[in-house]
Amino acid sequence: MEVPKGKIVAIGGNEKKGNESVSEGIVHHQNAVDEGILKRIHDELHGLGTRIEVVTSATITPEAAGQIYTDAFLLLGCDNVGVLPIQQPEDTKRPDFLERLRKADAVMFTGGDQCRIIPIFENSEALHILKTRYQQEDKFLISGTSAGAMALSRIMISGSLQTDPLIKGTVELAPGLGILDHVIIDTHFVNRRRIPRLIEAIAGHPTHIGIGLGEDTGIMITENNCIETIGSGLVVVIDGRKLEENNYNSIEKGQALCVENLIMHVLPKGRSYHIPSGEFM
Repeated sequence: MEVPKGKIVAIGGNEKKGNESVSEGIVHHQNAVDEGILKRIHDELHGLGTRIEVVTSATITPEAAGQIYTDAFLLLGCDNVGVLPIQQPEDTKRPDFLERLRKADAVMFTGGDQCRIIPIFENSEALHILKTRYQQEDKFLISGTSAGAMALSRIMISGSLQTDPLIKGTVELAPGLGILDHVIIDTHFVNRRRIPRLIEAIAGHPTHIGIGLGEDTGIMITENNCIETIGSGLVVVIDGRKLEENNYNSIEKGQALCVENLIMHVLPKGRSYHIPSGEFM
């Protein structure tokens, strides 16, 4: 399979945006933005005037979400930011929106509900443009935060039930956008104690890598096989490819999972992980 040339930045949510405080606090928060995830996205783009399109499909408040990111990138010196309020499947057919996706240097999916994104984009020309550009263009970047990050994979977590963890059937999975292969992303990972649901997702799909993103934490993915931690927190990687026992397919919903030799890694900022080999870099 052809190795993708583009880049992905998946964010765990609540990344520093620099537009939440006033007076003395704004200096501290500006510094956090200057060293944070949005700055890394800005730095990965090429040259003055590069264009970022913010896609607000996941949220029911697209104007507010778009303004937040417009303001945040403006603080970083990037004033060429557009907001694409793609809220209905019909919007993915609009010639003006499609042309903007073809010309953008980066496309960022906001947070909200990942289950809103998929029925809007599935089998659309807009999604085809994103996938093609990600595969073929080394200067193209796709980002998603929170729900926007979870939707990037071929298989995504669509929800979870409020029942005992590590019981089969707790986690709800659904097809995602399919931009990323062989990874399942979860967000707000440490803050919302989501390790059990990612374990179940990987038990059900042990050929995949589970990536748990903390808040204000993200990963830079290159060639769909190398991930680098960015932001202020930690990334948890759950690897089920060496499981010696896994009862997921032999038990009924509501029964306890049994998984042996499940491997977990914790990656701080600046560390990288090579997915094919399972080694730190």
